[in-house]
Amino acid sequence: MEPDERFYRRRAAEELAAASRAVTEAARDRRVQLAHVFLARLKESEANAMLFEWGDARESA
Repeated sequence: MEPDERFYRRRAAEELAAASRAVTEAARDRRVQLAHVFLARLKESEANAMLFEWGDARESA
């Protein structure tokens, strides 16, 4: 099973590629919007990982 970060990065890239191939403007907009959702989740998971690591460092000090 792939890590969440890799999944979100891969899905965002797939959606952006599909957006570039979209026939209609509405389809392109939907694909770009979905890519933004995956990128937002990627940022959330990275932020949560950083907060977790910061909490561990604070407890060991």
